[in-house]
Amino acid sequence: MRNGARYELGLLFAAGLGAALLIGLGLGWAEALLIALCPLLARHAWNLFRLARLIRRQHRLVPPFPSGIWGDIYRAIGQYQQRGRKGRKRQLRFFRRFREAANSVPDALVVLDKNRRIEWANPAAQVLMDVHWPRDDGRALSEVFEHPELSSYIVAGEYARPLEVAPAHNRSVMLSIRVAPFGERKKQRLVVGRDITKVFHLNLIRRDFVANASHELRTPLTVITGFLETLADSALTPAGHRRPLNRMQHQAERMRSIIEDLLTLSRLEMDEQALEVHPVDVAEELEQIVADASALSSGRHQFQIEIDHELMLLGKASELRSAFSNILFNAVKHTPPGSHIQLSWSQTASGPVLTVTDDGPGIAPKHIPRLTERFYRVDKARSRESGGTGLGLAIVKHVLSRHQARLVVASEPGQGTQFSCHFPPEQGLSAAQLEHHRQANHLPPLKPSAVPASGS
Repeated sequence: MRNGARYELGLLFAAGLGAALLIGLGLGWAEALLIALCPLLARHAWNLFRLARLIRRQHRLVPPFPSGIWGDIYRAIGQYQQRGRKGRKRQLRFFRRFREAANSVPDALVVLDKNRRIEWANPAAQVLMDVHWPRDDGRALSEVFEHPELSSYIVAGEYARPLEVAPAHNRSVMLSIRVAPFGERKKQRLVVGRDITKVFHLNLIRRDFVANASHELRTPLTVITGFLETLADSALTPAGHRRPLNRMQHQAERMRSIIEDLLTLSRLEMDEQALEVHPVDVAEELEQIVADASALSSGRHQFQIEIDHELMLLGKASELRSAFSNILFNAVKHTPPGSHIQLSWSQTASGPVLTVTDDGPGIAPKHIPRLTERFYRVDKARSRESGGTGLGLAIVKHVLSRHQARLVVASEPGQGTQFSCHFPPEQGLSAAQLEHHRQANHLPPLKPSAVPASGS
């Protein structure tokens, strides 16, 4: 038994003896017991009052402690206070290290509270975004960093793609703005601004070079192709020269395809304005694409078509046609004769989806992340034989990015490949919605599509 408990039992024994003595003097049990316990109750009341005062004043409980059970209580609270102080010191050290690390980051970091007001910013934010802390504490970010798209970007909550802006205080800098929700219920925001000026200018130089070089190559290639056709068709051309001329024509045609794809990529990259979308009858577009793919296959592949004729899409028809045709043509070019190719256009819970599936040789996992890179080929020799330029999926990536869509590739060696284009739900249109849109804008009705629901 602890000393405090023994002390309290001793007091209770003494109170009992006092009560017995008072009873002997002629008092009743209740009165005698109350009188005997008064000193003990007074002591407990005093210790309780003293403890409440110390806690209210946030005093540290240090020895010497009272005797008895109150000493145990004081000691336990003192140990709890000591653990709390150590925990707060650890938190303070961690916070200081975090603050030092955040201050050393070259990217601008701005913390916004649940009302989208500045709560903290590191020194880099002063240089890149003109956000000074604590001067701008409590101000809305849109008031300090003025840009017409920033406020709507933060409020929209769609942070998959960064926002590239030139700050008003320094137009020579290009920033990539990313936002990450955090905190309780993800109400706060961490805004990260990264200087991408060098990368931005290098991309401009590369883009301009590709566009200019492609335009300059197109004219001499047209002349070469014209002379090759003339020589190949001429009756005066010796028979021994026809095979080299045919091969030269084939390579000239391949070069023309590369130049056309490069020009398409350049147009997509240089079109920095907002995409003007219109209702697109995807089923009608797929009709022509499937016909072209069948001609390319020359009967070597079996096609299965599953299309929702009621599902339209808001977008740019020419770009969507280019993306869809590249995916389907790739399935034809990179699968052996006899392969089955399935094309599906349908509405899902996550939005409209175009899927092209084949049962070809498949793609190794190490190649999948790089498929959308320019000129990247899984099998270089086979791609050249099939006439691939290595630019088709790069075009698909840019088109889908401009339509707020994403490309998903699933493949296993020997198990075939599936390419899926996932579009946002708000871009899908039913036939009834499309008709309402056309009537509201006084547009002529679309001609009906002739694509069959299924077939081969």
